[in-house]
Amino acid sequence: MYKIGVIGTKESVMCFMATGFEIFTAENTDAAKAGLKKFTENNCAIIFITEDFAKELSYETDKYKNKPIPAIITVPSAICKTGYGMQTLKAACERAVGMDILK
Repeated sequence: MYKIGVIGTKESVMCFMATGFEIFTAENTDAAKAGLKKFTENNCAIIFITEDFAKELSYETDKYKNKPIPAIITVPSAICKTGYGMQTLKAACERAVGMDILK
C-alpha cells in the first residue's frame, strides 16, 4: 500500500499529524534530504515538502519529475513563504496540460 509523506520543520508539519500521513521533521537541508531518501525508499506515492527545503532539494527531486511515483509537491511553510511552491505547481500543470491554467 502506498503512503503519503510530509517533510518540513516541526511548525510546518504539525497540521499534517492528524491526517495519518508519515511525518519527517527536519531543521536543516541535510535532515530534509534524509527524509526524502527515507520516503522514496519506503513506498511513498506522494511526498509533500515545505518551501524552505524544496528549493534547496530541487537537485534531488528533479530525478522524480518525469516519474509517476512519487509525486513530489511543494507546500507553503509556516516560516518561509517564497512563492516557490506556486511556481513549481504552475510548471507541473503546464507540463501536464500544455498551458498555464493557474494564471
